[in-house]
Amino acid sequence: MSKIDNIIQAQGLVKNYASGDETLNILKSLSFTLKKGATASVCGKSGCGKSTLLNILGGLDKSDAGTITVDGTEISSLGESDLTEYRKHKVGFIFQFHYLLRDFTALENVMLPAYIAGLSKKEAVEKARALIADLKITNREHHYPSQLSGGERQRVAVARAMVNNPALVLADEPTGNLDSEHSAQVAELLYTEAEKRHTSLVVVTHDEKVAARAQLSYELSGGALFEAGRKA
Repeated sequence: MSKIDNIIQAQGLVKNYASGDETLNILKSLSFTLKKGATASVCGKSGCGKSTLLNILGGLDKSDAGTITVDGTEISSLGESDLTEYRKHKVGFIFQFHYLLRDFTALENVMLPAYIAGLSKKEAVEKARALIADLKITNREHHYPSQLSGGERQRVAVARAMVNNPALVLADEPTGNLDSEHSAQVAELLYTEAEKRHTSLVVVTHDEKVAARAQLSYELSGGALFEAGRKA
């Protein structure tokens, strides 16, 4: 597979953290490729480095060694201003906690990244409304986060991550605060929306059912990624 077919091309990633007199080797020469439009899940024990890996892929953190190319951009060598542009235009983030702006409605929370990225207010609202409809929360678009259920907040967070049509969406325990019923609903909507838009998706999760929905499943252990299985 050529590099142009891959959304992610990571080679030899190393990440260490100092803990007192000890150095913790979180990632040990980790390599990872993901094809454009593919969905992948990453499982592993708490503290194994799953969130660290996502943060490095998303340009929120830097590795100590190795290179990362995402959608043709080598992010490992970018300065902070270029990383900001990378995060704004090429990556969408979803976290365990929704991080919605409490003084903004669901619609405003979703449209804001598109407006900041340069769309007119009208265009941003139109894109946000389309996503909100896809995620089946149109009747809640004028509600504030405090008026939404946990599952509804996460749907808004999914829509916000998708609104700029990112090449890659990174989701860190996106259903971790939800019960099993709402977890299944949000996960299915997340995967369906990514597949519909041909958006590449990497999901870190402890939930085996959420992990199994991905086309590719990985386990992070001992600082390296191991492929657990592939779906046809």
